[in-house]
Amino acid sequence: MIRSYLLLLFCVTLWGSNFVFGSMLVKEFPPLFLADVRLLFTSMFLIIYAWLAKKFVKITARELGLLVLLGLIGTLANQTAYFNGLLTTDATTASLILSLSPIVTAVLASLFLKEQFTLRMKIGSGLALMGTFFVVGIGAGLSITKGVLLIVIAMVAFSSSMIIIRKLTQTIQPFIATVYSTTVGTLFLTPAALLTIEPGAQISHEVWAWAMLILTAILMQGICGIVWNQQLKVVGTGKAAIFLNLQPFVAMLVGFLLLGSQVTSIQVGGSLLIVVGVIVASVQKKQAVQPSKSV
Repeated sequence: MIRSYLLLLFCVTLWGSNFVFGSMLVKEFPPLFLADVRLLFTSMFLIIYAWLAKKFVKITARELGLLVLLGLIGTLANQTAYFNGLLTTDATTASLILSLSPIVTAVLASLFLKEQFTLRMKIGSGLALMGTFFVVGIGAGLSITKGVLLIVIAMVAFSSSMIIIRKLTQTIQPFIATVYSTTVGTLFLTPAALLTIEPGAQISHEVWAWAMLILTAILMQGICGIVWNQQLKVVGTGKAAIFLNLQPFVAMLVGFLLLGSQVTSIQVGGSLLIVVGVIVASVQKKQAVQPSKSV
């Protein structure tokens, strides 16, 4: 069990760092180009792994429809908003906004999947929203920027994709659903990325930038996704979800160390409220295994 906890902590540490690396990479590549190339490498890695592990299965027309919808919302909309938002939003703020996704997912699940939205979840939601207000409201001088709105859109798109994935994993395994959805999403994102690259757009020639792009794609979105799915079976979804709440702290720390980002007392207080709120809302009875997170 300790080994599983350490592996979950390893994944969350990398995912939290991913906000900072993303902030660095959007200065080297056009946002959609960056998102598309990362997903291309992630898709290739997942496809090769699935082929070697003989995980591929046939899908039905219903599953194909859900995959198309997932590609449009969970990949095209999410990645477009996320990387464009990182152009003007610091990694810490982005991670704190995205940490609301478990609560937003629970609200959407109550609306579309008729899952119960308990009093505990309502209290946790209130605390988390209050924390977000401190971080992006008071902490930003009560100014909601375009970048913040784009990150909010990315968060809602991700939460919406979780609802679609829950439907999809009723009939196919979470891992293969992740492989198929990532590949389909990449197919949607590629033409959008090619069409939106402006003439003379800056595409980095730096070796470190390309190395970081490829490494984060394979390690954080590929390998960590597989490891996370495997450990969910050991510790359960509820306990694993608590580890996700550490991402804002990791993003805050890595942002301070690598980018020199300032960390204010308001951000610390707001992040604590968000984490407490999400924990209060998400600590429920053990639920079915869910697929891994990918941003």
